[in-house]
Amino acid sequence: MQTETITKYQAFPAIPMKNRQWPDRAITEAPIWCSVDLRDGNQALAIPMSIEEKLDMFETLVRVGFKEIEVGFPSASQIEFDFMRRLIEEKRIPDDVTIQVLVQSRADLIERTFESLRGAKRAIVHLYNSTSPVQRRVVFGLERKGVIELAQQGTEQIKRLAKEMKGTKISFEYSPESFSSTEIDFAVEICEAVMDVWQPTQEDRIILNLPATVEVATPNMYADQIEWFCTHMKNRDRAVISLHTHNDRGCGVAATELGVMAGADRVEGTLFGNGERTGNVDIVTLALNLYTQGVSPKLDFSDIHTVRDVYERCTRLEVPIRHPYAGELVFTAFSGSHQDAINKGLKQQKKNGEGALWEVPYLPIDPKDIGCNYKAIIRINSQSGKGGVAYVLEHEFGYHLPKPMHREIGRIVNEAADEKGDELQPEKIHEIFRQEYIERKRPYEFQGIEIVPNGPNSVTLRGKWLKDGKPQVVQGKGNGPVDAFVNALQSSGCEPFELVSYAEHSLGRGAEARAAAYIEIKTAKKRSCFGVGIDTNIELASLKGVISALNRATS
Repeated sequence: MQTETITKYQAFPAIPMKNRQWPDRAITEAPIWCSVDLRDGNQALAIPMSIEEKLDMFETLVRVGFKEIEVGFPSASQIEFDFMRRLIEEKRIPDDVTIQVLVQSRADLIERTFESLRGAKRAIVHLYNSTSPVQRRVVFGLERKGVIELAQQGTEQIKRLAKEMKGTKISFEYSPESFSSTEIDFAVEICEAVMDVWQPTQEDRIILNLPATVEVATPNMYADQIEWFCTHMKNRDRAVISLHTHNDRGCGVAATELGVMAGADRVEGTLFGNGERTGNVDIVTLALNLYTQGVSPKLDFSDIHTVRDVYERCTRLEVPIRHPYAGELVFTAFSGSHQDAINKGLKQQKKNGEGALWEVPYLPIDPKDIGCNYKAIIRINSQSGKGGVAYVLEHEFGYHLPKPMHREIGRIVNEAADEKGDELQPEKIHEIFRQEYIERKRPYEFQGIEIVPNGPNSVTLRGKWLKDGKPQVVQGKGNGPVDAFVNALQSSGCEPFELVSYAEHSLGRGAEARAAAYIEIKTAKKRSCFGVGIDTNIELASLKGVISALNRATS
């Protein structure tokens, strides 16, 4: 990094505004929401969603209440095209939901996009091209005129194809991509040029999407851009002004809220902020921020755990434990003084009656409104999350569970709490953990091993175990004891499995310290399963962990 004098970067130039209005405004109604989880969110995943996962996500977005959903970029790949066709042919799109598709201003891609839309009742076709000076100069080698012509050509083609489309109502959205880095006068110029081609009306408005494709300045600067655009464009009453913010500076939510105050009508974003680089704006946070200010968000997050579970399953991402509203620990108090204040506040709130103004210290929202509850960290019940269970096992008993294991043990403990109908004390949680992972002896029980080195990176292992109470001897070779043991078990006729992950640490200190090994396996019947082994010998702990996982997978 440069020090003292910074020449590599410079401040983003301010928008010349003498009478800005947005600072005195408040948000009094929810914007039009458009989820882009299935496109912007999906393209940012290391492993993009399968068609089945996209269907699962689509159905969740519909249940939450989204009326506009960008379902993909059907001209980009066959899976995107096939997903669109399944939505339409299997009649999965509710009558009150409009699907949206993204396409660049290229003739062949636009043709393919319209092929994918055959049979849809209505759709938004979202056209974009980059407009910032650096994109024009470095990427496309075009001047302003060339960029405008590109946008108009795409618009003309979409308008022609929309007229030819039988039985499908086509709406049109245009994005000057990298709006946040584009000269504000040029952003207005190109959008007006597109409107001149499309010819929107007050009854059939164009959507002008003004993205902070990269967040380049403070949120108030983005609000200035939006207000300047809204007050300088022609025919404002014929356009829906839409926002699409990213989170490069960590201010995506703030920029969006100020952008709505500055005149925007619509917001595109994703659940929990998934997206390229630092992500898109998080619509969950935006919606619940409105709710805490007494404004109906028009989206239903009363069961936020289920929404989060679908999101994590489909994206293979985890919602951080401190994520606003949805994180595992956002309604958890560690501090004794906080716990005391919250408990007193909850008691008073109960006295005030259902529907009374929410006034509880440290809790900006009633956790019950989104399907959660307040908990002190060592209080675990049926509503507690995986983070709380893992915390208890670590801080009370020394188990450092691998992060992917948190969900598994959390579900097991929550089911036990559900059955009991009361809180579970740490000792009971430990008992459940030991019974599930360490003390399980069926169908396999570890008896002992003999390890014979064969040379560098090679051992032969002879193991003794009980299978359904009957003694067996197994033998296998591998590059180490665990690998050899797995090969030995496979040769003995047990259910095929593969080793997925391994972690270990010491329990306690000194000569008598034991080792804890966490083994994850994957079988043909189960996606994955964890086992735990405890022994003073780390190799034996690992092998016991394999047996534990196999017992759990085959039970």
